[in-house]
Amino acid sequence: MAELTSVVTAVSDLEIGMYVTALDRPWMETSFMVQGFYITSQADIEELERHCKFVYIDVYRSKLGNVRRTSRVMGRPKILQQRMQEPAIETVKFRSRSTDIGKELFGHLKLKKYEDTVGFGEELGRAKAVFADLSRAFADMMEKFLADSVLDLSGIREAVNPMVESVLRNPDACVWLAGLRNEDGYAYRHAVSASAWVVAFGRRLGLPAVVLQRLATGGLLFDIGKLRVPKELLEKCERLTPGEFQLLKSHVEFGMEMLKDTGTLNRTVADMIESHHERHGGHGYPHGLKGDDIPVFARIAAIVDCYDAITSQRPYATVLSPGHAVKKMYAWRGVDFQAELVEEFIQAVGVYPAGTLVELSNGEVGVVQSGYRTRGLRPQLLMVLDHDKQPLREMHPVDLGAVRQDATGAALDISTSLEPGSFGVYADELNY
Repeated sequence: MAELTSVVTAVSDLEIGMYVTALDRPWMETSFMVQGFYITSQADIEELERHCKFVYIDVYRSKLGNVRRTSRVMGRPKILQQRMQEPAIETVKFRSRSTDIGKELFGHLKLKKYEDTVGFGEELGRAKAVFADLSRAFADMMEKFLADSVLDLSGIREAVNPMVESVLRNPDACVWLAGLRNEDGYAYRHAVSASAWVVAFGRRLGLPAVVLQRLATGGLLFDIGKLRVPKELLEKCERLTPGEFQLLKSHVEFGMEMLKDTGTLNRTVADMIESHHERHGGHGYPHGLKGDDIPVFARIAAIVDCYDAITSQRPYATVLSPGHAVKKMYAWRGVDFQAELVEEFIQAVGVYPAGTLVELSNGEVGVVQSGYRTRGLRPQLLMVLDHDKQPLREMHPVDLGAVRQDATGAALDISTSLEPGSFGVYADELNY
């Protein structure tokens, strides 16, 4: 049996000198802004106790001699035992139940089953223009607020409709663009990308266009209260003090105040702003709502907010590949997020979402383009590197749904997803 590099430890068993590599919840929900740190004081342990029931300790980096280098399931938290017994996400056969969960959650709405009406390549050009317009509208809104403290949503309403229409034609293009790097600040990129993700998610659930438009607006605005949070706090790389963490959480209250000041309090948007940090298990904020007590559109926003955050470049966090992020979200289902909605989100964006850098079984590297929603583990790729990780003379598409073997006759499959920038490849720098 291979020796483990990390063990799960209850917070009550933590000691000074241990190195914490992971928590039992997303880092973004805690005051620990740096992912991975040494416990240097009793105060660190007490802060962990405020947020977590157990953490992962690196046995080799810890600066003490009694950290066990073996681990047993016995005595671990029940939720961990459940996760250890679960199959890898690649082997899970998701049931096609978007209609069932849609009826359960949105029985009062007339749901639709959407079909793609154009291909990825045809839609991409229009989607780029849509993203540019939406980004400009959001930037103008932010600049106006910073100048005169007035939140003017008129430009936003006009800009979200074309994005919704693009996603309805074919979500692949907007999903691709949502996952790309952006030279704009995190707040700009996060808002526009979250808006696209949430509409793609809503499309999967069969929500009508008018509801998708509200979701798109909510996706843009659920973090709008951070405009009233000091920039240095948002970009701080060290652990936040209790006071700083409380101020950061106040962005929810600030956002609600800003929305009310517009005089157009839409319930869907308000729910997304007020409750997107609530968690299924009741450990979120600001009200500690649990399960079905969390408004359904806020449950959707919470999933999208978390996914986009962990796949984005932030000053204090390591970016995850879309494929690795999906696995994280799958592990958090039923604890942080409603399980059925997490599974629907994964089917909306795919196990390997558009823009994911992947390595094939023959060593070649490509970027997922399309087909990730309908063909799961065998999407269409744009091949960029050969088996020696050298740039191809000409990039070319490979449809894994049709191509099952490589040139030698060996089975051709996705071996692993790679972090953005691996081998110098970034999806947004590819011209095709």
